[in-house]
Amino acid sequence: MTSGSIPRRYARALLAIGAETKLYEKFGLELDQLAGLLRHKELRNALTNPSILQSRRRAIMEQLISRAQPTPTVRSFVLLLVDRNRAELLPDIAREYRALADAHAGRVRASVTTAEPLDGEATARLKRALEQKTNKQVILEQRTDPDLIAGMVTQIGSIVYDGSIRTRLAQLRQTLLGD
Repeated sequence: MTSGSIPRRYARALLAIGAETKLYEKFGLELDQLAGLLRHKELRNALTNPSILQSRRRAIMEQLISRAQPTPTVRSFVLLLVDRNRAELLPDIAREYRALADAHAGRVRASVTTAEPLDGEATARLKRALEQKTNKQVILEQRTDPDLIAGMVTQIGSIVYDGSIRTRLAQLRQTLLGD
């Protein structure tokens, strides 16, 4: 995963167009869909291999794009990436775009990991509490990890709230052993 200014610059440029045309949500979904295609190693290699002619790489991407049928703006954007030999950045650009679009829309993504799945009521309460804490709409991603024993670990951006029994037991052990 590349983290840096190049994917962010491309994402900002596309978001500016999307915000202006009020299609930024649709652009994000289309970018995610096309970036998902690059998870296939063979396709990624075909689009980034310098021994394959540029015209052939573009033809491969055009064929994929015709199946996905994105908006003309996203189509042009992705083909521009291929033309500039930056197709491998598409997943990173999609990730940066999602973060920028969330910020633009006043949203934040949160991840909650619990020992067992939360029921609908508990999920709704947690979401409301996070929205009050952040003053933003929360998109909640849920995971389970039986090793937590009980409790939950919630992450919003770089902030982690760890209320798991596993962590509390580890802290207690450290205190008792004097580590």
